[in-house]
Amino acid sequence: MIELRKGAVALAIASALMSATALPVLAPCAARATETPVQPTVHYRTVTIDGVDIFYREAGPADGPVLLLLHGFPTSSFMFRNLIPALADRYHVIAPDYPGFGQSSAPDHTRFKYTFAHFADLMDALLGKIGVGSYAMYVMDYGAPVGYRLALKHPERVTALVVQNGNAYEEGLKAFWDPIKAYWADGSQAHRDALDVLVQPQTTKFQYTDGVSDLSRIDPDTWQHDQSLLDRPGNRDIQLDLFYDYGSNIPLYPAFQDFFRTRRPPTLIVWGKNDKIFPPDGATPYLRDLPDAEMHLLDTGHFALEDKLDEMVPLIRNFLDRALP
Repeated sequence: MIELRKGAVALAIASALMSATALPVLAPCAARATETPVQPTVHYRTVTIDGVDIFYREAGPADGPVLLLLHGFPTSSFMFRNLIPALADRYHVIAPDYPGFGQSSAPDHTRFKYTFAHFADLMDALLGKIGVGSYAMYVMDYGAPVGYRLALKHPERVTALVVQNGNAYEEGLKAFWDPIKAYWADGSQAHRDALDVLVQPQTTKFQYTDGVSDLSRIDPDTWQHDQSLLDRPGNRDIQLDLFYDYGSNIPLYPAFQDFFRTRRPPTLIVWGKNDKIFPPDGATPYLRDLPDAEMHLLDTGHFALEDKLDEMVPLIRNFLDRALP
């Protein structure tokens, strides 16, 4: 009798549980309908070009409009790690590392030409190898002369520009550049050695923190990540070679500006106005040659994406949606 009662109780409990769970049948479907879209997958790839391994990040639909992200000093495509997923639902995003930066090869500077012309050639070869025929460009810092050299090679391929603290006007080379200009003038060992401070930890941290009002928004892993790569054996000389070769970009500024005037690519300028390296003196002249450009001077410093991503993503998406088919 006791066993029967136990069985009846168990049956009643099971029946109640089945009834309770049977009621919200549609709840899982409703929950799925309001879920946040899945983040785009980022792929990390390497191709060999002229014996050099070029690393790049890639995400987004293969048939989407291409956005080429060109990084600055002293970082790499790592600077775009948060921007890429925010754009890759619609855009085919490609972010390479130059030789000597990030995950790309870093051959000895005595055996490899670390020049902006060479970088542009390698980026051009990379795009050809992966089958990219036209592209919008996001250029920042070193990415500006690399990207604008690409534009001179293939002006018809550039569909739009996003410019973030990337210079093409002599007005933008202020006091920060005086020691580098001295090195351009004579190429002396003394002036080369004087630039060693630019690859030291305090300067790397300065680039991320100077001009930023809320330092709690800056991840310290950023400058530590960059510094660990700067500290690799031989990398100091790579960077000093590039500081010297940056002077080769200045004579091309008139050609860059002519490209702006004649091709009139749709252009968005999002610029950290507190940047001492590339101050806004270099941003406003773009409007002389690109009067239809959209400009936003943001209250931040050199690496604006680190603390102003929430402001920049809507601006960039809105611009690309209007500029690209």
